[in-house]
Amino acid sequence: MTTDTATNDTSSTEQFNPCQRELTIEVPADVVKAETESIVNRYQKLARVPGFRKGKVPASMVRQRFADDIKNEIVDTLVPRYFREEAKKQNLAPVSQPQVTDLHIQEGEPLKFKASFEILPEFKVAPYDDIRVTTLDTTVTDQDVETALNNLRQQQATYTAVEEDRPLADGDFAVAGFKGTPKETEQDADSKPVEVDEIMVEIGGQNTIPEFSENLRGAKAGEQRTFDVKYADDFADKRLAGKSMTYEVNVKGIKMRSVPELNDDFAKELSADFNTLDELRNRLRNNMKAEKEHEAEHQGKDKLVEELVKRNDFPVPEAMLNDQIDLRLERGLRALAAQGMRTEDMKRVDLPRLRAGQRDAALREVKASLILEQIADQEKVEVGDEEIEREVEALAHQSKQTIEQVRARLTQDGGLDRIRHRIRNEKALDSLYSRSA
Repeated sequence: MTTDTATNDTSSTEQFNPCQRELTIEVPADVVKAETESIVNRYQKLARVPGFRKGKVPASMVRQRFADDIKNEIVDTLVPRYFREEAKKQNLAPVSQPQVTDLHIQEGEPLKFKASFEILPEFKVAPYDDIRVTTLDTTVTDQDVETALNNLRQQQATYTAVEEDRPLADGDFAVAGFKGTPKETEQDADSKPVEVDEIMVEIGGQNTIPEFSENLRGAKAGEQRTFDVKYADDFADKRLAGKSMTYEVNVKGIKMRSVPELNDDFAKELSADFNTLDELRNRLRNNMKAEKEHEAEHQGKDKLVEELVKRNDFPVPEAMLNDQIDLRLERGLRALAAQGMRTEDMKRVDLPRLRAGQRDAALREVKASLILEQIADQEKVEVGDEEIEREVEALAHQSKQTIEQVRARLTQDGGLDRIRHRIRNEKALDSLYSRSA
């Protein structure tokens, strides 16, 4: 059972770990008696017992017939209330649901129990005004722009079939289908054949697989070629790294690529937003500048947070850590689902292993949040209602709900406080970054 409870008479505090506390709590017998009588009285009015009219069931029969239900209601009512009172009296703010143990409840006696829970760590944030971070160069050169333009040209390229009966040469594209079979070696015993119905392979190109390019050069449409490929141990595709494959390739046809010229017409065809090539160049330059600045800020803030975490050593409540791990896993699984991962495949995911893999990153995030919260206090960072309202409006737009519906839900589940907390921490980090960069 998990609760918030406190006591009037007896309590003691024991420390199990830096963030854990335990309260031994006793609820006076007269309070238990009064609560019991109140519950029994309510049951008398509502209980339906054969042989008795509704509301006329004797109290003794109610106590006997509904003993377990009455006891559970007493616990559910008094344990949370007394936990909250005692925690407040001892100036303790739980950040986890209390685990209730050693529960003792007998008629005519005090209700006794122990409640263990975690609190926020006590630490004083280390000095941070001297932190400096080096950021990425955000300069966009003319060569950067020309490279981007050339990439756009390649993306707009067209491919035409070669009708003449001639062999594949450098610059051509082979339209081919192939089957790759693992070589019969002990290392490749578990490998499976690979079949592709149709693919285009550039001959002599920079981005092509050299073995395919070399072995298909000189082939004609309708020709089949067989060759072996030994992949390096560090090959990018881990499924093929270190393996040997035999490929049977059918050349179905030959195509040539035509790339549009860089001129005003190219810019106009790309988008109605552009009338000239210079306008396209300027847009590319501005976009690349914004991307570089965004990446520089992202990396700079990461380094800043890393330094803050390194300078502040303190324990983190397991409850907060587990919540953050859950959040990271939820995001990851949502991303996999969005990429098309099937439900049955998700069920086979090794969650304990995934949780273990998320622990270090989650610990860093929780520590960063607690540190930034203290910094926000020191810097007197405030979050205006209009900032919260913008977030609510954005959420309403994303979820296709009304602003009132979203605000009501967030108010009920504490979401507005979480939003305020996040914005406050982000503003504290923004302030630190502007001073450290």
